[in-house]
Amino acid sequence: MAQLLGTSVKAIQSYEQGWRSVPVSVERQIFFLVSRIPENRKRKKPCWAIKKCSPDQKAQCPAWEFKFGDLCWFINGTICEGAVQINWKEKMKICRSCEVFSYLF
Repeated sequence: MAQLLGTSVKAIQSYEQGWRSVPVSVERQIFFLVSRIPENRKRKKPCWAIKKCSPDQKAQCPAWEFKFGDLCWFINGTICEGAVQINWKEKMKICRSCEVFSYLF
C-alpha cells in the first residue's frame, strides 16, 4: 500500500491509527486507485450524462474535452456548481456530496 501511495509504511500506519491526517495527495491517489478496480468501472456513466450538462458546459470542461467523465472528481479545472474550484480540498467538498462521485464509489 505504501509503495502504491508513494509514502512510507510508517506513514500508512499513522493514517490508520489516526495519529496523522491523510494528506491530500495520498487521498487523491487512494480514490484514483479504487476507481480503477474493474468492478467499479463497469457501472460508471460519464459525469455529463449524470449531471445533464448543456453543450456550453461541456465545451468548457476538461472532463468532456478528454472524455474522462468517470474521473471528473480527479481532474483539475472541471466546472462543478458553475465554477472552477481553487484547490483539491475545495473541490472535494463539492464532490463528496455530488451524485457523480457517490455513483462511482
